[in-house]
Amino acid sequence: MTNTRNLGTIEATNPVLAVAPLKEETEMLRATDKITALYCRLSVEDMKEDKKGSKEDVSNSIQNQKMILLQYAKENRFPNPNFFVDDGYSGTNYDRPGFQAMLAEIEAGRVAVCITKDLSRLGRNSSLTGLYINFTFPKYNVRYIAINDHFDTIDPNSTDSDIAGIKNWFNEFFAKDTSRKIRAVQKAKGERGVPLTTNVPFGYRKDPEDRTKWIVDEAAALVVKRIFKLCMEGRGPMQIAKLLQEEKILNPTAYKRRAGIKTPSPETDDPYHWNTNTVVHILERREYTGCTVNFKTYTNSIWDKKQRETPLDKQAIFYNTHPAIIEQEVFEKVQEIRQQRHRRTKTGKSSLFSGMVYCADCGAKMRYCTTNYFEKRQDHFVCANYRSNTGSCSAHFIRAVVLEDLVWMHMKTMISYVTRHEAHFRAVMEHGLRLSSEEAVRGHKNRLAQAERRLGELDRLFIRIYEDNVAGRINDERFSMMSRGYETEQEQLKVEIQTLQQDIEVQERQIENLEQFIQRAYKYKDLDELTPYALRELVKGVYIEAPDKSSGKRRQNIRISYDLVGFIPLNELMKEETA
Repeated sequence: MTNTRNLGTIEATNPVLAVAPLKEETEMLRATDKITALYCRLSVEDMKEDKKGSKEDVSNSIQNQKMILLQYAKENRFPNPNFFVDDGYSGTNYDRPGFQAMLAEIEAGRVAVCITKDLSRLGRNSSLTGLYINFTFPKYNVRYIAINDHFDTIDPNSTDSDIAGIKNWFNEFFAKDTSRKIRAVQKAKGERGVPLTTNVPFGYRKDPEDRTKWIVDEAAALVVKRIFKLCMEGRGPMQIAKLLQEEKILNPTAYKRRAGIKTPSPETDDPYHWNTNTVVHILERREYTGCTVNFKTYTNSIWDKKQRETPLDKQAIFYNTHPAIIEQEVFEKVQEIRQQRHRRTKTGKSSLFSGMVYCADCGAKMRYCTTNYFEKRQDHFVCANYRSNTGSCSAHFIRAVVLEDLVWMHMKTMISYVTRHEAHFRAVMEHGLRLSSEEAVRGHKNRLAQAERRLGELDRLFIRIYEDNVAGRINDERFSMMSRGYETEQEQLKVEIQTLQQDIEVQERQIENLEQFIQRAYKYKDLDELTPYALRELVKGVYIEAPDKSSGKRRQNIRISYDLVGFIPLNELMKEETA
């Protein structure tokens, strides 16, 4: 019988950390929330031998296995222990109820560690046991431990060279053992929410009373806020770096050295020189929102020191661990702006609308065009496809000053209407958003279910062809070809699943987004001129329609997609107001 009853909670080393329920918590399980799978197995042959009463056989009993595993979990502070038991099942057969139940939990991403008394308890087929240890467990980021065999997969390369010469084996074992211990300590600290970085981000200092905590460095924090504000106003990293240099603002390295803060960065010749990459690094650092981010990078082995970026959904994010310098909304908006990076003109001029203007027909970005010989009224935007002379689009053109006037007029009208008729605006927008989101969510969820079923099916197919290959039913070439095909499809499905999950979340948050947008409208209730910051915070994109010349005069229409809510039927709302 399978027993998955939780035998009690083993508390984490530092349970003090409070985590706010922000959206990222729905995208990933923290390691401390996952279970520790304690797997016990006793075969029919073992039970027969157990009746003989020998000391060796008694050690294989289910009861004794449970005692060993639970004691080990407690001593090593592994949280949330759950037993999975197969009583009377052979180790040569992996179709066991307890094992399959554990495997389902692993595939669902709910297991952090799997522990057995020894390798034989997992199974007695070396090929299939190796498949689970070397493929399945690492794939789902599960650490596997066989206590009596001193086997631990915390270092993925711990057995790579075990068949080498004795001297090399011991030399390598010593290095790996040291690395394993260090990684184990770092992993435990990181999973508790302790910041793993030794260098505190620019804008913070270590708390003198608790070196694991960060406090705001007010002087540096002002610079960080300035950088985010400039980005919100449409300035690129190069422009921001140039401006900070012109204003004689100390770069992070120079500031820390003068303030007596330790930093590994060498002192620069010019303390006021700002590198573009420094600005980019600040703009992309999520810690400024008040969270701790651990496991941002990884290395493949102790021999390969190259740092590789960990996908966001694999990072451990702990919220509200220190005071925020940048609001979460502002940070997310800056990331959107960063994704809309645009090329600077040769003149060095820029428009506050750069990267935000699109052709309403073909969807291409509209290029900002200017020269040193242009007057301000001559600067304009033109469809990139039309300008390339591919014939794929018509002449979508608008002067920058006209665009600014039209957008500002629309924004003023929108803000005025929202603040004067909030209840009606909310009711109309909620109705439209709910209808569109419900349809979109249904479609996304149906496709998501299909993709997840296929992903699970591919895992089973891979194991099946592996067994066929081991048994000689398919040759190595055929196995290699089929496995590559399955792996490619799996990667594509994983990307699709992640995208669908994000889309569903966005759709389900539409009403919440509406409330947030209304708050922003009130924020700019008294705005008397169009500012870059207000534009970026309220508007997501401006779509330029082809000019209407039916009346004999050129009439230019635009459509504005507002951040969080999309297009607002302002004309219809205004008609209802005057009706």
